[in-house]
Formats: sequence, structure tokens, C-alpha cells
Amino acid sequence: MSDLLRVSTAGSVDDGKSTLIGRLLYDTRSIFQDQLEQIEGASRRLGEEEVNLALLTDGLRAEREQKITIDVAYRYFATPRRTFILADTPGHEQYTRNMVTGASTADLAIVLIDATKGVLTQSRRHAFIASLLGIPHMVVAVNKMDLVDWSAEVFERIRDDFTDFAARLTVPDVTFVPMSALRGDNVVHRSERMPWYEGGSLLHRMETVAAGTRHNTIDFRFPVQTVIRPHQDFRGLAGTVASGGVAAGDAVVVLPGGQRTTVTEVRTADGPLERAGAGDAVVVTVADDLDIARGDMLVRPRNLPEVSNTLEANLCWMHAEPLQLHHRYLLQHTTVRTPVFVRGLEYRFDVDTLHREPADTLELNEIGRVVLDATRPIFFDSYRVNIETGSFILIDPHTNATLAAGMIRGGETRLEADTPVSPNVTMPDEGVTRAEREARSGHGSAVIWFTGRPGAGKSTVARAVERALFDEGVDTMLLDGDAVRHGLCGDLGFSPGDRRENIRRVGEVARLFADNGRVVIAAFVSPYAVDRDRVRDRVGAERFVEVEITAPETVLIERDPKGLYAAFAQGSLTGLTGMDAPYERPADPALVIDTDRTTVEEAAARVIAAWRAR
Repeated sequence: MSDLLRVSTAGSVDDGKSTLIGRLLYDTRSIFQDQLEQIEGASRRLGEEEVNLALLTDGLRAEREQKITIDVAYRYFATPRRTFILADTPGHEQYTRNMVTGASTADLAIVLIDATKGVLTQSRRHAFIASLLGIPHMVVAVNKMDLVDWSAEVFERIRDDFTDFAARLTVPDVTFVPMSALRGDNVVHRSERMPWYEGGSLLHRMETVAAGTRHNTIDFRFPVQTVIRPHQDFRGLAGTVASGGVAAGDAVVVLPGGQRTTVTEVRTADGPLERAGAGDAVVVTVADDLDIARGDMLVRPRNLPEVSNTLEANLCWMHAEPLQLHHRYLLQHTTVRTPVFVRGLEYRFDVDTLHREPADTLELNEIGRVVLDATRPIFFDSYRVNIETGSFILIDPHTNATLAAGMIRGGETRLEADTPVSPNVTMPDEGVTRAEREARSGHGSAVIWFTGRPGAGKSTVARAVERALFDEGVDTMLLDGDAVRHGLCGDLGFSPGDRRENIRRVGEVARLFADNGRVVIAAFVSPYAVDRDRVRDRVGAERFVEVEITAPETVLIERDPKGLYAAFAQGSLTGLTGMDAPYERPADPALVIDTDRTTVEEAAARVIAAWRAR
């Protein structure tokens, strides 16, 4: 059976989103004869000479009359390799909430750009929203190439403009395809009219991109929906496995109480299951008679979610009534519904420019960063790590209307609480100060932090930077991910908790060496933004240089220096960052270096220049 890929499409007005989906359906022979006859008749009534394939998805009368997309239209089709669900989302600013809804579950986002207009404000808006929603793959479809005479120069200019903008987003994989949805070029079949383009068609990319990478298959989370007790001899916990998997014999912890027990059986209406995975609706029984109710959560003993009454989240406001600070709303998170108060609005996103603006409210379709106080503890993961336990909605307690959709970044950050300190110890006097050490060495101290997916070239560039600085007489210290896991962090695995502890330890080592006047060069995947931000806070923002090393996913897979991508493709490896485990790109790095376009020497020179500019 073929796997399933969820796709969202978005773009500016008249970029051809609905035509593209119609073309995909038509050329893959996914349209019934009566549907084709219906749109032929509708095209004639609209005075069109040719069949308007956009009418396959523009289902509302208002959409057909205005020739725009208003609602989210879903279409299903399949090829021998894969099944697809396509969401045709509206491009207009006033329908941002519809786009957020349609794209929230997508594995791949198609952003259309009109070749005659280039990258517009709405193109940037849709790319930003796709990034905010954590969609791992993006295809930038440069449409209407027939109107620019199939020009390679036009395509390359648009590609370069969008690449510059995308460097500030958190989308790990961006691919560009020149096409004409109206004529069918590079949609399903490769076009002969653009011989300069060496890539595949849009459908080829859709059929070959990794599917299901947004589903967290590692962290077991089972929110209890209800307790089933048909008689006194049976007590089962019903719910849907949000992430990870569970089987009889697994040890679990019940939150919020923290009681430990063992799963005795996993079953459905059809009988016992050997194992249940993410998305499975099951009944779980446990060995001990514990007080477990709706809203509780079963998790692994050594893989716990965050627990907090305070949440920091990105919020998309979806209601005409604006957000009110300190107002009481209802938070719906997994199976928990609890009162919550909006403590603060940190800023509002200008989604057209990515600037952060001060604000005291959010209007319809606006997006901002908020801090929420719940009346009970919430068990959650970062949205980037787990979309099921990292998302929520806000509800009006009086009308029961859905007001907003939120994506959790984490609990309220309290650095002092997050940094363990042994009991009965005090910080020693500094002795020789950092300033004295810097004066003797003739250079300032710093931490140059390289982050990026496996195979991007972090260690290669880091070693080149260290060699160049060392040859100049700079006191350096290189910290490499593989090296520390042979000693300092050799006891850690690759669970989200262990990854965070790995970066915490390395961050403390980097801080100590920087405080001793050295330039510390650290090369680590470090997939979570909150961990890198914690190191920045410990070191000091003025001494922290964050550099993202990146390359197209196809290049990463081709390089594969450790064989990780090959093992993932064979199914022998799970939890690979950027594939089935998350990677959160830096929001505001000092540099973004694409090693597919930049030599090692050029990259090292750029990094050193960025350090000197601090």
C-alpha cells in the first residue's frame, strides 16, 4: 500500500493554485467523466474558450464568480507510488486563518509564484506561515513560465530572491520548480520547453519526498480521553496515541500524579493489539488500580514531556473579536480543557517583513507571541518536536466559538531553574579575570556556535575556522559533537531529553572556556532553538555567534558521511534530525551558509569576519 503525503498550496492572488491542482488531477487521470463534463459546462457559462481546470477546486459560487479561492478545498488522488491529500488554501490576507487550518497537518507546502511578478509580499507571508507551522518540506513553484518565454534568467532571479528570504525561516528543505500549470509543463511530466532545468517535475518531488516526518514516532504520549468500566472486573483507559507507541509490558508514568505502572494490554473493538502507534485509537489497561481520569497522560518513565502552568506560544487569532489581555479563555490541549488567562502579548509578527512589532492585542488573522497562565498543569512538548502535544486552541467560554490556534514554544523560561546547581556550593572568586586574559591574548573571547542538520558540513567548517584562527595566534578551543560523545556525554542517547542534556553540558563547557579568554568553536546539530538560546544566555549575547550550516536535502542524502540517511531510508534508523525528528532553524543567526554553494575556505572567512564584527 502506498504511503500518504499531505500537501498544502498557497500563493498570491491569481498565481494559479487552483489551476495547478486541477492540472495534477487531470494529468494523473484522477477526474471522473461527469466531473469533467461539469467543469466544461461551467467554463462555457463563464465565457472561457478552454476548460478551466481551476473550477475543479473552486467549489463555492462566490469563488467561481470572483475567480478566487476563499475556503480550503481538499482533493484526494493517488499514483502507483503514493496517495495524496491536497489542500487548496486561499491566498488573500483576510483568509490567513483558513490557510493556517489547511496547512496545519501538511508534510509539504507548495508556494506558487507568478513568474511575471516575482516574489511578492503574499508569497513571503505564505512561506512564513508554512515555516511557523513547522512544515518540513517546501516546493517553490515558479508558475506561468510560458508568459516569460521559458526564461532561465527569470527563474534564477526569482530563486535567488526567495532563497535570500527563506534563509530567515525555519524550513529545512526548499526546492524550486519552473512550470506552467495551464500548459502542464513540469507539473506531472518533465517539460521539453525548459532544457536548462535539470530537476524533476512537481509530481516527482511529491512522490519522492519523505512522508510522515512530522509524526513523532519516538516520544510516547497517550492523553486519556475517557475511562471505560463496563463492569467491576474491567477498567480501561480509552484515547488516541498522540505520538510514539505502546505495547503490553511497557512501563509507564501517569501524569500529573507521577505514579508508575505497567501496561497489561492494548486493545481495540476487534481485540488485543500487539502494539499501537501514533494515531491509533485504543483502550489501554494497566497493572495497578490507580486513580486515572480524562486529561491525564501516560508517558515513558525516562521520556517525560514538559509540565507547566505557564506556556509561551505563537498564536494565530481567528475571530473578529480581538484578543484581550488578562481575559479568561478556555484552553483545549489534547484531552484537557481548562481555563487560561493571557498574561502578556510579547509582540506581533509582521508576517510580510518578519519584523516583530509591539502590540497590546491581536486582530483577526494576526499572529503574535503570547504568554498564557493555565489553572492546571499542562503536559506538553514544543510544537517543533511534537505537533500533537505542542498545539492547542483557545475557546470562548460563553459562546464555545474557536478563537485562536496556538503552537507551543515551551514553558516560561527561567534560566536559574533550568541550570542545575549542586547543594552547599558557592561560585568561587574569579581570580584572573576574563578581561585580563583577553588583554594578554590580544583578542576578545567568544563562542562560535555551528548548528545544522547531519551532513551539512558543520565540523568541516568549524575545523577550518579553528585552523585559520590558530594560525593567526588566537587561543581557540574546538568542541565537536562526536568528540564529546566519546567522553563527557558518552552516557547520553539521542532522545529529545538526552539531546537537550548534551547541549546543556557542552554549553557550560563552552562558557567556562570563553570566560577564560578563548574563542570556543562548537559544532553540534543542536536541533532545539530553546537549548541554543540557553547557551547564548549563559555565554552572553554579545559573545555568542550563531552560524547555521545548511545544504539542500538532496545534497545531504548524497553526502551522507556517516551513512545515517541510508540507514533511515532502509528503516534501520529512527530519530534522524530533519527527517523523522525535528530541527528548529535559528530565528536570527549571525550567518547562514549553504555549503553546496560556498567553499570551505569562503565559509571560514565569512565566519571569522562575523566574529570580528562583534
